Amino acid sequence: MASLLQPDKVVYLVRGEKRIRAPISQLYFCRYCSELRSLECVSHEVDSHYCPSCLENMPSAEAKLKKNRCANCFDCPCCMHTLSTRATNIPAPLPDDPTKTTMKKAYYLACGFCRWTSRDVGMADKSVASGGWQEPENSHNQRINKLIEYYQQLAHREKQERDRKKLARRRQCMPLAFSEKYGLGTRLQRQRSGAPISSLAGLSLKEGEDQKEITIEPAQALDEVEPLPEDCYTRPISLPEVTTLRQRLLQPDFQPAGASQLHPRHKHLLMKRSLRCRKCEHNLSKPEFNPTSIKFKIQLVAVSYIPEVRIMSIPNLRYMKESQVLLTLTNPVENITHVSLAACEEDDPDDINSTAKVIVPGKELVLAGKDAAAEYDELAEPQDFQDDPDVVAFRKSNKIGFFIKVIPQKEEDTDVTVSFKIRHDFRNLAAPIRPSEEGADTTAEAIWLTHHVELSLGPLAP
Repeated sequence: MASLLQPDKVVYLVRGEKRIRAPISQLYFCRYCSELRSLECVSHEVDSHYCPSCLENMPSAEAKLKKNRCANCFDCPCCMHTLSTRATNIPAPLPDDPTKTTMKKAYYLACGFCRWTSRDVGMADKSVASGGWQEPENSHNQRINKLIEYYQQLAHREKQERDRKKLARRRQCMPLAFSEKYGLGTRLQRQRSGAPISSLAGLSLKEGEDQKEITIEPAQALDEVEPLPEDCYTRPISLPEVTTLRQRLLQPDFQPAGASQLHPRHKHLLMKRSLRCRKCEHNLSKPEFNPTSIKFKIQLVAVSYIPEVRIMSIPNLRYMKESQVLLTLTNPVENITHVSLAACEEDDPDDINSTAKVIVPGKELVLAGKDAAAEYDELAEPQDFQDDPDVVAFRKSNKIGFFIKVIPQKEEDTDVTVSFKIRHDFRNLAAPIRPSEEGADTTAEAIWLTHHVELSLGPLAP
């Protein structure tokens, strides 16, 4: 169960932009580069945004406009769970005869976990079930929006100034008369259609600007601040009425100090992302666009292509004494895989965490192909691989158990760590296969891959 309950017991080395050691369940395998990839050496691309509550899908531009929040769903300001809409009947006067009342349906927000309701903060009930909930207004909204517009204009100015300086440094290779005669100026403008107009025309910033100048007033420091209330230190504190630090940080625009000031917040959107190999720019993971689907169009996880090493049993490890550890090796592909193990050399730059000497089997291990129907077929004849009982402990379908010998070299209270190389053949079925004219075998050519594996075997026995 090393890959499920204790995934950090067996890690694989990823030789990407950074040397990262991670469990195989957290790695990807690029079939085009034939190399392992981690989340640190892939490009992350946002495919779509969606609400985790109502599953509404929206494009990136609309999500940015709504500040990555759903317009219809709310989070509880106390416990951050999703709020639900509750219906109730309230008495309301008749429009014809105000002295008489009738029951009218009203809706309010309620949390099913902490029992918080929108009535606790004085929010009025609504006559419709969706939308239109009262939201508090921030008194600093106008100032913040003006600052954002000012800095957007400032960034646009700086970009135009940089483009203008780049164009001014370029020297023309022929006189202006030739460029006008042969129409080179028009062609250059057509090639740089994405550049600002002021840069192409050689105009100054003031001549090329059509937008209104935005000015902001500098913030003024106050010499006097509002004094604390007189009963600040003598008034007894009621903890249920005081907000926690997390509740305040979730509403940075208001930072409510009391529970009566907590208002529901729009639910944050989630996103579906694709992973792309930075070396060959092929997709490693691409989910389906529909938010209700949990399937993937492309999912090149390493456990589907690389043999997986697991720890099955660990004996009592003692300093400078040889112990026998039982490991399992699983073949995830459908064809037979040949695996050979080798100990790390003394000057191996990858072997930096080993605290014990390891003796691996010298014979090649042969793994049967994965067959999902084989375990249910009682009449299937087992394949005879002529295994050495001193090396292979058992064999079941596409998994075998084998022994390695470990000799701890350090008498410390740290975990015993061993490292070795695993080499196996791999047939890339993603590469296109050209049909042979002579009718020869069109099976994909096998390539040999080598991975660095580290095992954490736990502390020494007392």
